[in-house]
Amino acid sequence: MELNNFYNSYLFSELASEDAEELIPLDLTGEDDELDPADLPEELPILPLKNAVLFPGVVIPITVGRSKSIRLVKKAYRTNKIIGVAAQMNAGAEDPGEKEIYKVGTVAKILKMLVLPDGNTTIIIQGKSRMEIKQVVQENPYLTAKVDLLTENFVEDENKETVAIIYSLKDAAKKILKLNPEIPKEAQAALENINSFKFLTHFLCSNINTEVKDKQKLLEINDGNKRAEALLKYMLKDIQVLELKHEIHDKVNTDIDQQQRDYYLRQQMKVLQDELGQGGAEQELDELRSKGLKKNWPEEVAQHFDKELGKIERMNPMAAEYPVAMNYAELLVELPWNDISEDNFDLKRAKKILDQDHFGLEKVKDRIIEYLAVRKLKNDLKGPILCLFGPPGVGKTSLGKSIAKALNREYVRMSLGGVHDEAEIRGHRKTYIGAMPGKVIQNINKAKYSNPVFVLDEIDKVSSDFRGDPSSALLEVLDPEQNETFKDNFLEVEYDLSKVLFIATANSLDTIQPALRDRMEIIEITGYTLEEKIQIAKKHLLPKQLKEHGLKSSQLSMDKKAFSKLVDDYTRESGVRNLERKVGAVVRDAAKSIAMEEEYEKKVTPDEIRRILGAEVFDKELYQDNKHAGVVTGLAWTSVGGEILFIESSLSRGKGKLTLSGQLGDVMKESAMTALSYLKSNAERLGIDYRVFDNYDLHIHVPAGAVPKDGPSAGITMLTSLASVFTQRKVKQKLAMTGEITLRGKVLPVGGIKEKILAAKRAGIKEIILCQKNKKDIDEIDDRYVKDLKFHFAETVEEVLEVALLTQKVPNAMELVTVEQKA
Repeated sequence: MELNNFYNSYLFSELASEDAEELIPLDLTGEDDELDPADLPEELPILPLKNAVLFPGVVIPITVGRSKSIRLVKKAYRTNKIIGVAAQMNAGAEDPGEKEIYKVGTVAKILKMLVLPDGNTTIIIQGKSRMEIKQVVQENPYLTAKVDLLTENFVEDENKETVAIIYSLKDAAKKILKLNPEIPKEAQAALENINSFKFLTHFLCSNINTEVKDKQKLLEINDGNKRAEALLKYMLKDIQVLELKHEIHDKVNTDIDQQQRDYYLRQQMKVLQDELGQGGAEQELDELRSKGLKKNWPEEVAQHFDKELGKIERMNPMAAEYPVAMNYAELLVELPWNDISEDNFDLKRAKKILDQDHFGLEKVKDRIIEYLAVRKLKNDLKGPILCLFGPPGVGKTSLGKSIAKALNREYVRMSLGGVHDEAEIRGHRKTYIGAMPGKVIQNINKAKYSNPVFVLDEIDKVSSDFRGDPSSALLEVLDPEQNETFKDNFLEVEYDLSKVLFIATANSLDTIQPALRDRMEIIEITGYTLEEKIQIAKKHLLPKQLKEHGLKSSQLSMDKKAFSKLVDDYTRESGVRNLERKVGAVVRDAAKSIAMEEEYEKKVTPDEIRRILGAEVFDKELYQDNKHAGVVTGLAWTSVGGEILFIESSLSRGKGKLTLSGQLGDVMKESAMTALSYLKSNAERLGIDYRVFDNYDLHIHVPAGAVPKDGPSAGITMLTSLASVFTQRKVKQKLAMTGEITLRGKVLPVGGIKEKILAAKRAGIKEIILCQKNKKDIDEIDDRYVKDLKFHFAETVEEVLEVALLTQKVPNAMELVTVEQKA
């Protein structure tokens, strides 16, 4: 709102004369703004206004610059001083005609004309009455027109509506005056002295902060009350704009004040720190530089570090990049670049530590001792990349700690299970918010040495998604030819990982990327035997559980039979995790009795095991007799160790239909069909009438139908079962077998021999048939595990049947009838 227009008119009135007698009195009552129609000339000169709208009763100064306008003003001032004033539609028009001015304007009286020192002519005019141009008489030498006066319809009675509008207008004007500091204080006094509703409306209409076209709309409203209401809307809108402007202004001032305050406080802190000998950011940089001078690192890293410190020195400590740069510099100086721990080359000590911590696992222990031996002879050997592959719970992860202890190295572990972001391995670039190095560099930094034992746990469970493939990022980490120049995205400089002894663990090799698997030395860890589990439970698990539950070794002990019962009847696993839980349950029972001061058995027996743990969970498969034809004992490998299984075959009158049951996989089904095909093609040599295959339906079944069974090791067992049922000959007693066959009758080798032999011993088997090529597996097994077992090594099916089938027939043997016999 431009209320200072009123103030300007007041100033011009003071400047109009040199003595006080000629001051122009300003009427703030609005009573002197009416024009007598008799005083209106027939033809009225019209003065176009560029950026203003004159309202009745309002006094404004106007600077006249156009020649037409000057001629008009001078002539009018010499005569009756009455002119018409109309706003231009386009302020840019220099010579506006009839079509370029609004029809509704104001009849005005020239109060004073001034010729200023710069040559311009200024007039002070006061609006008298609204008018409407009816006809333009002439446009030269200036606009002259016939006009009609418009009446003002203001309700001056002090009714409630009028009083409310007046209060609203004055209240809005006061708010605007308060919000706009540019308006002089005299305007407030002028506003207070206005008593006329009509003049108040026109005074505010003239001075509101809005466009000419909006003021013209107000002038054209004939009803005074409606004009005041429309004016109030414009004023309220102006108040909102001013309030918003005021709010923004205060906010900006507050921000500037806060910055000034922070700067002042920082300067004070700097002075105080200097007085106390604490140099702040400069001192931190000096400390980093001194650490860098003492650091044992490559020359290129030292140069890079100095360059980073130079950047930090030129950086404002309050900048967002400053803490990122400082963290980076601190990481560089903290990393153990060429710091390595000294290996302990006492091989006997290392072997003793490995034997104490883990029972069995001879292959892994031998490989570590070999590494130490070569390292002792040649000190610059790169660390091997070992992958311990085996079922859960056999001690793959804990073996890493034992290796670190044996080598006298730091131990770090990184779990890769479920990792699917490449940045977990290589790190993030520094440009990202919250960037940090990858887990490899983080763990090296935590170890404080560049040659720790680094366990990559569950490497087979790494997954990939849109964030990258972590297993591909591991290719560089686990390649001895590349990892000496490993580059982390955050670190930006090369780091030597060749001295790290990486040990990966996996439950399965199938899910490991082939290129990654090729970089690792695979060491298979098989499941523990019954004897090994008993020794582990006795030497490791029971002492550990006694310590965890606050018991002494004198308060509880277990004999070998108790351990054996725990392993056979309550656990079925390759490792010892579940066995440890069961041992813990037995120890807790004793702890409860001790705490409640009750009597208990200090030496746990199998009967006590059953009382504590309840009924047996697993039933052990035992050998069954050979009274039935077609029943043969096979050996199988499972993820929880070896087991025996029975292959059963039976014949019934029919048309040669083959039925397979027992939830068999595709490989076992193919073994059954291969065995039948071989039997049919060699029926005459085996003493079988070939016609019986078309007269009898054959059913092959493997018991425990709820358990899925598959694998390539049941071929010779299937063939022996079929040969027995078709010849009705007995199978040798306490005999088991494992091996695959071909259509030509060759016996093929299979895996899992150690576990299968242990399962056979537990089931009471005395003789085992294997492929000739599996003899090397038997030679590797400890003699105590194969004692009392007789092995038959076969290359062909004939050799298998010669050992497996007896000449005598089973009791109640079937008489197989052919078509001719029926006839």
